[in-house]
Amino acid sequence: MLVVGCAHSHPSTVTPAPKIKLLTLPAESDAFPDLAKAATSALTHAKVAGVDEQATSKVSIEVVQLSIECVDPTAQCYEAAAKSLAANKLLFAQIDVDGAKPKVSVTLFDGASKQPKTVEHTYATTAAAVAGLDGLVSEVTR
Repeated sequence: MLVVGCAHSHPSTVTPAPKIKLLTLPAESDAFPDLAKAATSALTHAKVAGVDEQATSKVSIEVVQLSIECVDPTAQCYEAAAKSLAANKLLFAQIDVDGAKPKVSVTLFDGASKQPKTVEHTYATTAAAVAGLDGLVSEVTR
């Protein structure tokens, strides 16, 4: 005796891919406030491939890292910061003083690869740093 079953196919449930959220964080600098403002503007206008939604945080990466008590510039701390902000990617700039010159670092952290990509440059003047911001942001978001 042969038994043949008739299987009803169930509609396959396809879970949509999670949306990729990029969060840009404002730059802060007591030494170079105009540069920080220009850096924040450059970051908010950046285009990053594969991003479904983009938002801007009200606080800098330093404030976020202090709030989660992970202040090291490491992939683990950036990942914790991204999770605390409900974002997949973070884009931020940090401004330091190298001698009397402004040093700008722009970082794109991708939660999927868990790898930060950072580009930094020390400029002769604040004006040169402001002029170079779009190039740094473009290089890191490629």
